[in-house]
Amino acid sequence: MGPDEEQGAGVQPWPLPSTGREQAPRVLVAEDQPEMRALLHRALKRRGYEVVEAEDGPGLVKAIIDGLLADQTLVPDLIITDVRMPGYSGLEVVARLRREGWTTPVILITAFGDAQLHRDAAQLGAACVLDKPFAMEDLCATAEALVPPSR
Repeated sequence: MGPDEEQGAGVQPWPLPSTGREQAPRVLVAEDQPEMRALLHRALKRRGYEVVEAEDGPGLVKAIIDGLLADQTLVPDLIITDVRMPGYSGLEVVARLRREGWTTPVILITAFGDAQLHRDAAQLGAACVLDKPFAMEDLCATAEALVPPSR
């Protein structure tokens, strides 16, 4: 997730310093089911978040990299990702982020939330795991506790 190359000119280590921005916090939502992704997007947008979407694991990684490489760095303040997606699983992404030293909070969502998955997620440093079906209010309340929206 962070650059694999050596720290060079123009590349800042994660986490980036606060920009003191007044804009809405950015939430990156990775979900392979289009209907669920749209529901998450609408719910978070209504709560005051800027939402960026990814439809699978590689799309999630690409969105993070694109944000880092943008003219004005656009990194997510919060990541919400499904555990089981094509390409990379949500757990694999969390593991890579943590290996790279990123502290971005991650909410994992899953329809396969057994006790082992919850233990693995906690060990990797995920903020929480929400088992599907979950109440959208619970997801939004968790997001707001981790990264309060701009008001």
